[in-house]
Amino acid sequence: METELDKLIYDWNRDGRAARADYRAVELDDETLRDGLQGPSVRNPPLDVKRRLLQLMDQLGIDSADLGLPGASPQARATIVALAKETTKLKHLRPNLAIRTHPDDVRAAIEASTEAGIPIESCAFIGSSPIRRFAEDWKIDAMLRSVETSVATLVKAGLPVMFVTEDTTRADPETLQKLYETAIAAGAKRICVSDTCGHATPEGVRNLLAFVRDEIVRGRAVKLDFHGHNDRGLGTINALTATALADRVHGCALGIGERVGNSSMDQLLVNLLLWGLIDRDLTPLVEYTALVAEHCGIPIPPNYPAMGSDAFRTGTGVHAAAVIKALRKGDRALADRVYSAVPASVLGREQRIEVGPMSGESNVVYWLESRGIEATRERVDRIFAAAKVSDRLLNEDELRRLAM
Repeated sequence: METELDKLIYDWNRDGRAARADYRAVELDDETLRDGLQGPSVRNPPLDVKRRLLQLMDQLGIDSADLGLPGASPQARATIVALAKETTKLKHLRPNLAIRTHPDDVRAAIEASTEAGIPIESCAFIGSSPIRRFAEDWKIDAMLRSVETSVATLVKAGLPVMFVTEDTTRADPETLQKLYETAIAAGAKRICVSDTCGHATPEGVRNLLAFVRDEIVRGRAVKLDFHGHNDRGLGTINALTATALADRVHGCALGIGERVGNSSMDQLLVNLLLWGLIDRDLTPLVEYTALVAEHCGIPIPPNYPAMGSDAFRTGTGVHAAAVIKALRKGDRALADRVYSAVPASVLGREQRIEVGPMSGESNVVYWLESRGIEATRERVDRIFAAAKVSDRLLNEDELRRLAM
């Protein structure tokens, strides 16, 4: 529903002069606790933090979460079992795990599900691109046998299966057709397209997903997933593009993961909300990203979209003046949007007016008044003069000393 404030913004994103991607509300799969933890600089957080992250994912309306690789170690399998049990207490979120199409991994997946007492979706993967097959000396016939045996064994054990081709965005159509058809015939109910090396552009995502949907799924009761990486800086836009064709899209908190990371789950959620495709409370994103930053050892850059410390903070006179005028009108929504595409209140945050070398007097006056300090001419001049010779924003302690 269009609000009065919406009428004050002409939205070229919806202008309609050119064809636009048909973004949709889709299922979301959170890979933070598996692919996210494969980042070379990432720390593995403790179990209680992982439990809390699952709870926050559930609050955010995320549909499923990858709990890890049961074949990696007995410790990894034990963690998966504990987290799978945690999902039984949640309203919405369902568990899955990642395995190679290898007998040891298949066995580990079945054992993890048995120990947890619930059927955990198995995401069975194998490399598919010519370059990967060449490096590994893999022959297609052996690959197909591995896929068929693995998927059939998992299905026989009563587990839902998603078959995943790694490096799909660099794989040839003929090989993909053979691999996916084999997995579907063996009982896989989902198939996943993976941009494992972050190779794809939005056009590549559309082309590939359209091929898989039209030539392989062909209206059958098989769901289609997209898993993207951010090597070219296209992780978020590729994930959004995928919503037009896929049934489920994957992402990680803060985009962490292998090399430079995955599609960002938080950025994906914010954009889906702003596009009007979902209607849910996103305030849990603050704790969700903060926990990952703290316990995975990945600080949030100040300029990170929506969640960074600078996202709703300005010391620039022109920008601040517009925000201050909106705040003086008592209109929080107007203040949220006059100089921001993402409303801070959507995330439980607020606009912050700072004082620095690019500030105007209105910044100083607002800073003083918002802290209950009288904005005398002497105070304003003293702070303003100090700000103009500074090489950065003045911090709270500096400003309070100047205001004395």
